[in-house]
Amino acid sequence: MDHVDVIVVGAGISGVGAGYHLQDKSPDRSYMILEGRADMGGTWDLFRYPGIRSDSDMYTLGYIFEPWTEAKAIADGPNILNYVKRTAAKYGIDKHIRFNHHVSAASWSTEDARWTVTAVTEGREVQYSCNFLFMCSGYYNYAKGHMPDFPGATDFAGQIIHPQFWPDTLNYAGKNVVVIGSGATAVTIVPEMAQTAAHVTMLQRSPTYVVSRPSEDALANRLRKLLPSKLAYALVRWRNVLFGMYFYNAARKHPVRAKQRVLTMLGEHLPSETIAAHFTPRYNVWDQRLCLVPDSDLFDAIKAGSASVVTDTIAHFDTAGVALASGKRLDADIIVTATGLELQLLSDVAFTVDGQPRDLAKTFNYKGMMYSDMPNLASSFGYTNASWTLKADLTCAYVCRLLNTMKKRGLRQATPRIAGDLEAAPFLDFTSGYVTRAMERFPKQGDKQPWQVHQNYLKDLTALRFGSVDDEMVFSNPEPKAAVGAVRREPVSA
Repeated sequence: MDHVDVIVVGAGISGVGAGYHLQDKSPDRSYMILEGRADMGGTWDLFRYPGIRSDSDMYTLGYIFEPWTEAKAIADGPNILNYVKRTAAKYGIDKHIRFNHHVSAASWSTEDARWTVTAVTEGREVQYSCNFLFMCSGYYNYAKGHMPDFPGATDFAGQIIHPQFWPDTLNYAGKNVVVIGSGATAVTIVPEMAQTAAHVTMLQRSPTYVVSRPSEDALANRLRKLLPSKLAYALVRWRNVLFGMYFYNAARKHPVRAKQRVLTMLGEHLPSETIAAHFTPRYNVWDQRLCLVPDSDLFDAIKAGSASVVTDTIAHFDTAGVALASGKRLDADIIVTATGLELQLLSDVAFTVDGQPRDLAKTFNYKGMMYSDMPNLASSFGYTNASWTLKADLTCAYVCRLLNTMKKRGLRQATPRIAGDLEAAPFLDFTSGYVTRAMERFPKQGDKQPWQVHQNYLKDLTALRFGSVDDEMVFSNPEPKAAVGAVRREPVSA
């Protein structure tokens, strides 16, 4: 059985970042990355729907150690995927990846101070062992998207497509398309398909907050001409972090004012009656994730008449389209169900500790990255109100702090342990459907540090980079005396 110090699960944006941080901050530790798919990139390799792009700017979605240098700050999926692959190749991270290895189980042995990880590859099970397990597999089910049971769906004569499984050969030119949904995926697909479709209708049950921003960051592009790329990148990154935090906190503190501000911004693009009917949500700004459209592309498509928005509920599908509860109907050749994701905690890996199954839904989350009474296990989970990578970078660096602390102290185990009473709260305070559907399967957060999950980069930066590693963390399991002076094994690479 191959053994490494650290096994990273997932070769997406978090897993590649983990590889860099391990090489940079814990260079004496060997590692491998197990990836269930045939290629790296995670989200950016899986999703292939028209217009796929980030809804975070690349100065915060990009890695802290690898500047984004393209002109567009709001980047499309292929460019983001190239950035991840280019970064992995530049730092030799790709040599540590084993593709087509889907991790199904992980078993911890206190006596051996190691995890045994079971993965399925080419129809057979293989096992690897490690001292620390770092889950970077994202938060949703790659094999299944959320698909409501629409009455009459089998009667529809056209194609029904979920964006998570977009067919490469789909031809929608000159066809009528109905896109069900109003989240980030829907507002991306609609203007892109509207360029060649006969007409695209975004059918939403209720409105979502949508704002526009330029796809290119003019200041960032100017700074890159005047300053070294890393300095320009750092300055723009911090500007975007601080502005995002300011806007989020202001929206939470003054919800009425924030709502009016967003609607006023919409008034620059759409008539007031359209805003009132289709772009004025019932909830407050940032109760759900804000949708971003670059260069007003969605609004331009609506104004041009190539796209429209209908706010209604579905009665049933029929042969030619969708019948609505209002009595109206929408004819369609293609129906796109942009109805969301299925959240999945740590890829549904079956965990056991010393032979006892562990249900992570019954644990408390530690510093947004570890789990109560689960030794040497961490996971990367990004922000809901900001870029995923901001938190991923901090988490990767903290894992290295733990590894280095254990080595310095001659101890092999780090286990978060609750001291005192905790009042349980949902892992995420977010009202989006894909979140509320899944929270019972996620760990809880507590009402005090270090068991709270912050959606705040500065708080996490302080806690994870500069805070104590001993906050309700038990370091234990000394190195056996026989192991002193033992020859280290060379890092295992793919």
